[in-house]
Amino acid sequence: MLLSKLFGRQKNKAVTYEESKVLANDKDPKVRIKLAENPTTKPEVLYYLTDDSSSKVRQSVARNENTPTQANTLLAKDEDDEVRQELARKICRILPSLSGEEAAQIREQTIETLELLASDQLPSVRAILSESLKSSLDAPKHIILALAKDAEEIVASPVLEYSPLLSEADLLEVIASGVASGSLPAIARRENLAEDVSEAVAASLDVPAVAALLANKSARVREETLDQLISQAEGIEMLHEPLVMRVDLSIRAIKRIAGFVGASLVEKLAEKNNLSPEIEKELKRQVKGRIDESSDLDAADVIEQEKRAEALWSKGQLTEDVFQQAVLDNDVHFVRKALSLLSELPAQTVKAILNSRNAKVVTALCWKAGLSMRLAIKVQSDIAHVGSRDIINARDGVEYPFSQEELDWQLSFFTDE
Repeated sequence: MLLSKLFGRQKNKAVTYEESKVLANDKDPKVRIKLAENPTTKPEVLYYLTDDSSSKVRQSVARNENTPTQANTLLAKDEDDEVRQELARKICRILPSLSGEEAAQIREQTIETLELLASDQLPSVRAILSESLKSSLDAPKHIILALAKDAEEIVASPVLEYSPLLSEADLLEVIASGVASGSLPAIARRENLAEDVSEAVAASLDVPAVAALLANKSARVREETLDQLISQAEGIEMLHEPLVMRVDLSIRAIKRIAGFVGASLVEKLAEKNNLSPEIEKELKRQVKGRIDESSDLDAADVIEQEKRAEALWSKGQLTEDVFQQAVLDNDVHFVRKALSLLSELPAQTVKAILNSRNAKVVTALCWKAGLSMRLAIKVQSDIAHVGSRDIINARDGVEYPFSQEELDWQLSFFTDE
């Protein structure tokens, strides 16, 4: 009769306390498992079963929502990993229902159990908590923070990406204190990521995180941060496509990006932003005249540009206006040859200076070539691809900001034997 209540058609039918005591000591673990699973089993009997020799019985006790909080605390320290995992799933499942004055004490004891599970030595137990509580508004904030700061990616990532309880300040603190390896992209993927957090992600120089940030259309990114991201992306192909697909690119940013991404991505850049024919043509010239991708130009084009510069130089017609137009047209090899002729420096030295992307020495090169500071700024940004934060600006709007001695000293790094 007692077993029929557990195994027969009377499944989950209430079992009396006296009956439970008999069943709890049955030699067959299947009987004890069924008793532990029964939602009508008395809390004190479930408490008794927390000490059962069978881990399968204890797992059933851990799953049972009628198990008393004191028993849950014991199970949180159980030696069997699956018992603690089952308990973690149940605690997260029942947590939202523990509200109101009547449940206050139960909630407090349940939180103590959560704290034990959040510090469990097994990452999979902590990961169950993180995955289950990632979208919760009912979870205790200090437990969410503990999970966010966990050293394991599988634990930290779910709450870092989704938890509504983590503030901007919390995220900045986590990043500053050292996020779990591999978890920074989770922060970068958060909906409506704040500007300061985006900046912190960009400053990390973590390539997967930066890629995730660029791909996150809802992330708010300052123009200065985007400039930094563009500078980072130039030498990292993995970042090129997510950067091109950003929806908040200015014309200036688009031109910078077109200076280093592949031709197919430049086409996407032009199509996605509905650019004017003039700007689209300029972007294509950038692809053609790229400094570090001379393979985009055939040898005949290179020779033609250099010969044109030499011809104008020999006739005294290599003027600032001619040079400026070459910069605007992104005729890189013409500009390089012209700088060599005007500065009287070897072509290889000029090439090395431009490729260095060092704003001060590029400025010194333009001074040596007799160009205006206004044009030196264009050479820095459009030819040498110096980052916007590093560009040297004119003094009083027109003057070189360095003395002759300082300019000579800058050039000495490339000209001295």
